Amino acid sequence: MLTIYFAAAALSPSITSASKAVKYSVSSYGAKPDDKTDSTNAFLTAWNKACSSPSPSTVYVPAGRFYLKNVAFQGPCKTKSIMFRIDGTLVAPSDYSVIAKVGNWILFRHVNGVIVSGGTLDGQGASLWSCCQNLEFSNSQNVQINGLTSVNSQLFHIVINGCQNVKVKGVKVTAAGHSPNTDGIHVQSSAGVTILNSRIGTGDDCISIGPGTTNLWIENIACGPGHGISIGSLGKQLHEAGVQNVTVKTVTFTGTQNGLRIKSWGRPSTGFARGILFQHAVMNNVQNPIVIDQNYCPGQKGCPGQASGVKVSDVTYQDVHGSSRTEVAVKFACSKSNPCTGIRLDGVKLTYENQAADSSCQNADGTASGVVQPSSCL
Repeated sequence: MLTIYFAAAALSPSITSASKAVKYSVSSYGAKPDDKTDSTNAFLTAWNKACSSPSPSTVYVPAGRFYLKNVAFQGPCKTKSIMFRIDGTLVAPSDYSVIAKVGNWILFRHVNGVIVSGGTLDGQGASLWSCCQNLEFSNSQNVQINGLTSVNSQLFHIVINGCQNVKVKGVKVTAAGHSPNTDGIHVQSSAGVTILNSRIGTGDDCISIGPGTTNLWIENIACGPGHGISIGSLGKQLHEAGVQNVTVKTVTFTGTQNGLRIKSWGRPSTGFARGILFQHAVMNNVQNPIVIDQNYCPGQKGCPGQASGVKVSDVTYQDVHGSSRTEVAVKFACSKSNPCTGIRLDGVKLTYENQAADSSCQNADGTASGVVQPSSCL
């Protein structure tokens, strides 16, 4: 189950101050902060009031724990300025059968100029992790998400899909390191997304970047536990949009499975990843600090013996340093039919057990400059 979802929205260029907005408190419509009363209809009523108002509006959630079933906040709205202000905690059903068929818990769809601010989303996913439920999810878009805490999602925490001009800032994501498929933030089919100043610890990718993502900026992220920041997996479909113009800078990985990763399925595809900058990254005991894996084939189904069609090019690793948990700290396993090109290492220093680590290259071409340890295999 997805914790929060925004779909087909457009961010207003200017949002009126919440102090000037008409306020709709969910408590006024019957929501109870007792952790057990179903407050879904009260939230929907408050949203519908705000959405139908031509004036800037605020949906207000006071302190306390509010139990919510799956809820869809639908647009378009008459106003292009809605603040969704959360001072309390929204609590999902612990029984996955209540909303499993829907695949997402909180959905914003066709909204324009929405800001989600503060509060905590408690997905209560721990009851599902042990039975490995993979619940279907959809995507999200075009709001500002500020200061939100998301804990124990049953699947991805925050998804941005098919969006433009989205800003995520000061988010905290927490799930157990063994929790499956609990990606912190997933972005795909979106342009102009910015993710800033956030702390993410989860059982899967801290941030995952899917097909069709362009002009993505990620900065000042603390990741761990988790699987790192991943572009991909790409190339699952034969005809697939590419990923381009992605910047990941000032990031720290602690005890993660991967650091900076690009991965693609080992089978034909029209996909690509290009114009990628990884800059100012610190690795603290990371299993695979730098990795391109174009042989991704989970379960060895549908791809054994095939080469990835995804073209990886123009990827720069600049000022990456720290410690690797394995001897091979830099691994480029690129496609034999579409070798990686334009890979640049600039100021990379990674150690293994206080010694220089190793690097491994397959079908990869590029350059190295400045101090590069392990020695470049490009």
